[in-house]
Amino acid sequence: MSATGGSALLKRDAFGTVRLLRAGEDGAVEDCVERDFSAAGRGVRWLARRLAAREARALEALRKVPQVPRLLDWDGRRLRRSWLPGRPLHRGGMDDPAWFREALRLLRRLHAAGVVHNDLAKEPNWLVDADGQPALVDFQLAVRPRRRGRLFRMLAYGDLRHLLKHKRTYCPDRLTARQRAVLARRSPLAALWARSVKPTYRFVTRRLLGWSDREGAGDRGGRV
Repeated sequence: MSATGGSALLKRDAFGTVRLLRAGEDGAVEDCVERDFSAAGRGVRWLARRLAAREARALEALRKVPQVPRLLDWDGRRLRRSWLPGRPLHRGGMDDPAWFREALRLLRRLHAAGVVHNDLAKEPNWLVDADGQPALVDFQLAVRPRRRGRLFRMLAYGDLRHLLKHKRTYCPDRLTARQRAVLARRSPLAALWARSVKPTYRFVTRRLLGWSDREGAGDRGGRV
């Protein structure tokens, strides 16, 4: 979806609404995406705010990193971030190895800033912009540990593995031997997640919230 033709409701769920606002609408200084949690369900409103606060902290830390949204406003009730034009990875048909090289560089910039995305398995969180370059959205699960110790390294390794899984999907013949080795080895944290947390996470998101695997943040118009 492009940022033209007025504001649009992109997504509504238990966590509130996601809208695309054009510059000048409702005080927006530029085209932006707004997450509003005032309409979130009572039982999950605290979680919606916590996820938004996490995204705000991550975007603030990444303010000098290109190809990620800029934090425009966060007042505890709604979050606004700049709109990034682009197509989700699964709609972009990206089989160009150069795109994945640039995506790896972008991921390294994130980690150099001390931020781990934590949700890169979702293809809608990877964008292909108008110039064919990678961009990232949806930092609700992102973390910025105080120290870059073992936990940070395991989480960053998970980010890398998810990117390489996408590369394996779209241009498997361009995987290097080292990248294949990374794909073959999960971190202890990822293994624990797969055994104990992932089944519950899938039940909550798919059965209770009705999300799809490719739903993403809702920036591109909700489910795809």
